[in-house]
Amino acid sequence: MEPVLANPATRASLGILMMVAFGLIAPAMDSFAKLIGDALPVTQVAAIRFFAQAALLMPLAAAMGWLHWPPRAEIALHLVRAALLLVATTCFFYALQFMPVADAIAIFFVEPFILTILGGLLLGEVVGARRYIACTVGFAGALLIIRPSFQEVGAPSILPLCTALLFAFYMILTRRMATRMHPITLQAYTGLAALALALPVLIAFDGSGFAQLDPAWPAMREVWLLVGLCLCATVSHICISFALKFAPASTLAPVQYMEIITATALGFWIFGDLPDAIAFIGIALIVASGLFVLLRERHLERRPLPQP
Repeated sequence: MEPVLANPATRASLGILMMVAFGLIAPAMDSFAKLIGDALPVTQVAAIRFFAQAALLMPLAAAMGWLHWPPRAEIALHLVRAALLLVATTCFFYALQFMPVADAIAIFFVEPFILTILGGLLLGEVVGARRYIACTVGFAGALLIIRPSFQEVGAPSILPLCTALLFAFYMILTRRMATRMHPITLQAYTGLAALALALPVLIAFDGSGFAQLDPAWPAMREVWLLVGLCLCATVSHICISFALKFAPASTLAPVQYMEIITATALGFWIFGDLPDAIAFIGIALIVASGLFVLLRERHLERRPLPQP
């Protein structure tokens, strides 16, 4: 291990920075998905996204000597983790056909709160009162951005909530597995496992006429949008794997709220969705909660390690 990463607080700070990078890149993937809209089935878009991830990362992992033959128990974990991410991605992409990116992400942001609780319950991570408060403040900011309700958004609002629950469990599994293998290898196997799950479904529904499962040939516009989506998806999930390798899931949870800032900016730039004054207050709360965790970890990093 590199000496600079021997300090747990230093590792946590690096993990937080990688999560910030995820928050900057991931909304671009969602914007590409929204631009594709209903031109292609959401399951096909998700399958192409995972095919690209595997195609990009498997050669890299092989060239660097990071690949290994996973035992049966690990294969099962890869399949479960891929299934969680595949269904979560499909639900979210489908939701984007009905609502703005920032709205869908704001509803999704019950996930860090779920993740913080699961990190304590399933991983035995120490979750102090300050982290719970930071998550609560960030979640309150997300609510202020769109003030979501089932009456206003309708049935599609259930889909980002489903994504939030599934993604929280995906993050827990990623945290457990990212500490035992290289993050590039982990994401390469995730792409393969998700593709193995999605392809039989697409083959079975080919020609069925069922809109969300019947594959179609993309036009050139959709091809370029898929290229952008796949690149953003691959890079962002590499970032999240490195983040979870270096820092506990409960530490990273409030930092995820920064994703809404990028989503709001892209929503205005691409789709003309501009938050109101109350929404900007929510954004400020989200930034504050993320910065609080980052500054606290930097403070812990400066503290001397206990002497043996």
